Amino acid sequence: MDTENTQPPSFALEFSGKSALVFGGAQGIGAAVAQLLLERGARVTVADLRVESAHHLLEDEGFQGRVQAVKCDVRHRNEVDMALAAHLERFGRLDAAIDSAGIQRYGTLETTTDADWDDVMNVNLRGAFYVARACIAALKQTRGSLTLVASVQSFASQRSVLAYTVSKHALLGLVRSAALDYAPQGVRVNAVCPGTVDTPMLHAAAALDPHPQAVLEACNQMHPLGRIARSSEVAEVIAFLSSERASFVTGAAYLVDGGLLLPIGGNPDV
Repeated sequence: MDTENTQPPSFALEFSGKSALVFGGAQGIGAAVAQLLLERGARVTVADLRVESAHHLLEDEGFQGRVQAVKCDVRHRNEVDMALAAHLERFGRLDAAIDSAGIQRYGTLETTTDADWDDVMNVNLRGAFYVARACIAALKQTRGSLTLVASVQSFASQRSVLAYTVSKHALLGLVRSAALDYAPQGVRVNAVCPGTVDTPMLHAAAALDPHPQAVLEACNQMHPLGRIARSSEVAEVIAFLSSERASFVTGAAYLVDGGLLLPIGGNPDV
């Protein structure tokens, strides 16, 4: 009998007995991460401002007893602290913390308002700082991992996304500094840097254009693989970084961009 494809992969339940706290975990990349970790045996707390969007995880019979959702706005330190406290009260330990909360605003130096700048920095950067600072003590106890969702715009930029690009560049500084500071305690800190991903944030951005479908098709075409990412594809990389399979990976920034950053300008005839 051919059993070549009947055995589950060795990491199928690699998070059994472990727990994860996913900020921004009710939709988009965060929701895909929460679901994947649950499927692989983890106990998971979803912390999100729109906590009602986590209903599909809370209602899944296969996840009963291993998942909870708490309302959390990462802009507020006390709410981040309360989310961690709720997680530890329910599950007793923290092995992996993931911050996927993020927003996008558009503008140049001249058109970015103070309010837009503050909104982006408070969610994308200050929120990540609050998450990292709140979780580090618990992660030291388990020699766990922290993963921040950054962006290809941690390395490059597009026009008219000043605040977003600055916030995502800064996340790499946070990751590298924290990775160095806490390596002696066995805590690994990494970033995942996606290209364009099929998320509610993308569709909201496309809806700002009179021809949203054309925007989405342009996003597909600008990636060498010819399409944008699924949230589940980014979640796979985050799960890897949160697992023992990445036990020697820290301070890294993993591109998950379908080759988006590969091309350079020009088209030489060779």
